[in-house]
Amino acid sequence: MAEPVRVVLSGATGRMGTQLARMIGEEDGMALAGGIGRIPERGCDIGCPVVATPETAGEWIRHADVVIDFSSPELLARLLEMHGDVLAGVALVIGTTGLDEDDQRRIDAQARRSPVLQAANFSVGVNVLLALAQKAAAALGTEYDVEIVEAHHRRKVDAPSGTALALGESVAAGRGVALADVRVDGRSGRPGERPVGEVGFHSVRGGDIVGEHEVMFIGERERVTLGHVAQDRALFAEGALRAAKWLAGRAPGAYSMRDVLGLG
Repeated sequence: MAEPVRVVLSGATGRMGTQLARMIGEEDGMALAGGIGRIPERGCDIGCPVVATPETAGEWIRHADVVIDFSSPELLARLLEMHGDVLAGVALVIGTTGLDEDDQRRIDAQARRSPVLQAANFSVGVNVLLALAQKAAAALGTEYDVEIVEAHHRRKVDAPSGTALALGESVAAGRGVALADVRVDGRSGRPGERPVGEVGFHSVRGGDIVGEHEVMFIGERERVTLGHVAQDRALFAEGALRAAKWLAGRAPGAYSMRDVLGLG
């Protein structure tokens, strides 16, 4: 019988961390090796003996096949800065969003030493939506205005969501432009006539919305709408575990959910 994939959870006591811990305990071929969080070491109820801080996480990582990170930009940065060498060769699955350019540079540098899979959203359906949005943008062109609307629970701290931005990147790739050159976040006052090629983002926050995303391609005589509604947070955990199994043991480099799903 093959050895189970040993997983360390970064952000272990958060909502996604506890969801992942429960599912790892029920998943054949996977074992929870440890957890990492902001708090000092203490006993925990997620199936691991203690939760380590980033400063004391080296032993957990050294004995892991894959680290799954759903923490925060600050915790992830500390983890990479302190344990980049220990992580060398260990697969790293990153679901943390709200990252800045410095955070991304750290991740890109780690991908030269470890297999790294980064995704704004691990839902299989969302990743199909990303591929469809790129194809639609390429086929419809700038004659169709693009508006991206996303909705999440009141506790989400970043906006637009990472998934909305990933959808914008897909649209931009389909049109052969850089998203930074065409992105507009919301509108108020008197912004004037809408420029050709602009990609608009709008964020809704409230209640306990799991996640909803809609991409509208609005033409003069028709509108094409692509969308996704998440009904259970477990679907994100399922996708992350699927990615972790796929990534463990691969060569260093940057990977995506498209690679996992064979979407090209």
